[in-house]
Amino acid sequence: MKLTKRLSFLAATGLLAVAPGFANSNNQSAAPVDQATLEKSVNHALQTLAYYGVFDDLNYRVDAKTGNVTLFGQVARPVVSRNAESAVKHLAGVQHVDNQVEVLPLSSFDDDIRIRAYLAIYGYPALNRYAINSRPTIHILVKNGNLTLTGVVDNELDRKLAEMRVRSLPFTFQVTNDLRIPSKLG
Repeated sequence: MKLTKRLSFLAATGLLAVAPGFANSNNQSAAPVDQATLEKSVNHALQTLAYYGVFDDLNYRVDAKTGNVTLFGQVARPVVSRNAESAVKHLAGVQHVDNQVEVLPLSSFDDDIRIRAYLAIYGYPALNRYAINSRPTIHILVKNGNLTLTGVVDNELDRKLAEMRVRSLPFTFQVTNDLRIPSKLG
């Protein structure tokens, strides 16, 4: 009997401790959020997703006036798309999330290409510095044997080198190089 009362007390206390969080969990923010702040919040939410990795590429558009966020890109696992939407919809200033993220087909054939491309790029001494970050900057997307490189590299030589490394992979039908080089201002 005492154990039951203790469990009831702990459960009630736990609910009371969590209840204040529910009052603030709605999508209505007390003050409007400006475009830059909302973009920074969305970017942070996506970059800190647990399962977001080198085989995924998430992008977004933000309209702070309406509170609309559009998610797009490609991911290798459905959980990444769901987690991205969930992480963004609870941010201050977000009223609606339009999830247009494409979940790539689940395929052991494509998984094999992903692994070989990863090793070809990140295992190569001239490119392995891109793997040092917690989120590697070169993303490898594979859909039905077609490989696309996205992300950011430091220079044109690295951009071409990454493409050259994956072009020679067997059973890869087409390679698209969408790697970007950041513009250097000043």
